[in-house]
Amino acid sequence: MAGGAVSLQSTTMPWFLPILLVAHVTLALTLVLPSILLPFALRARRATVESASGVVQTLLWAQSNGSVAIGVGLAVTGAGLILSLGTGLLGQAWLLLALAIYVATLGIALFVQRPNLRALVGIRAATDDTAWRLRAQRQRYVSYLMAGLVGTIGYLMSSKPVLW
Repeated sequence: MAGGAVSLQSTTMPWFLPILLVAHVTLALTLVLPSILLPFALRARRATVESASGVVQTLLWAQSNGSVAIGVGLAVTGAGLILSLGTGLLGQAWLLLALAIYVATLGIALFVQRPNLRALVGIRAATDDTAWRLRAQRQRYVSYLMAGLVGTIGYLMSSKPVLW
């Protein structure tokens, strides 16, 4: 085929492919969203773990309890997508780049954001605690970076550009 296009073995889409795709994207976002959103829940007058917000409590639970199950589900749905669409998809530059960016995003979430958040979410800082406020602000900047990376992944996955 011209232009490096990948030919799928079948011209008909399996009936379960949309379900698998939605599950995969949902799990991928669920794995990184707590690390992206929790820094914005940090408040100086109360510890984040004391928040009455159901959204904040869900994010805290997902951050501390759900990662392994979500990661396993993500791997299973990803393998299901590759098996459904054909292994030729693994040769696409846009997919390889998106996967590399996702791995980098997970690395930032696991090794930068989570440890620093763990230190901040349980602290009730005074409103004049400059060090705490600066640390919380730094975590929000990391969140902006992660959100930009996730947006780049979304762009690559939806537009499938020819990169090389």
